[in-house]
Amino acid sequence: MVDLDYLHYLESQFLTENRKAKFLQILAQRTNHFTVAIEDVYQLHNTSAVMRSCEVFGVQQLNVVEEKFGKRIDKEIAMGAQKWVDVNRFESISDCIASVKSKGYKIIATTPHHDDCLLDDFDISQRSALFFGTERNGLSEEVIAQADGFLKIPMVGFTESLNISVSAAIIIQNLMNRLHKSEILWQLSEEEILEKRLDWARNSIKDIKRIEARYYS
Repeated sequence: MVDLDYLHYLESQFLTENRKAKFLQILAQRTNHFTVAIEDVYQLHNTSAVMRSCEVFGVQQLNVVEEKFGKRIDKEIAMGAQKWVDVNRFESISDCIASVKSKGYKIIATTPHHDDCLLDDFDISQRSALFFGTERNGLSEEVIAQADGFLKIPMVGFTESLNISVSAAIIIQNLMNRLHKSEILWQLSEEEILEKRLDWARNSIKDIKRIEARYYS
């Protein structure tokens, strides 16, 4: 549960009215109906670019599997998105899959497959975790084996694949645009909004640890 007194203290003492209004405006467009998972992405800037796409289009949760590669974010590419998107880090793909399944998500592999679905035909009513693979080898066999569905972007050129950050941006924008036009209840719950208000307030205040220690002392 969110400490409402502490939230009110931070918002009243450290945030402007415009800042608080901006938080509420953006939170009204945030969702946990879809989440994104990226598996062992080799290029650091691609992870950061996917995070930025999640933030821009309103996906609140990003799951990052780091069995082999990078554990940092390229802040110049992320452009501050790391302050507003929740990043869940996993050391194995098994842990990531188990986590998203426990939250009621379908595992959707974004890769061509004999059972695949074109982007515009994808059923947005299902609560889905969109998995993106490495630049070199795509998604692992474990993701493919456990996938509840397969999704691909229609292409008409000679090139049969896109950079992971481009693929993620196209898919997230398409699905979120359709979600906003639907009657699906995709918005954050009241409790989730309160949690994000507190997180975002804390992320906006310099020396927050000192302020927090003094408040609770």
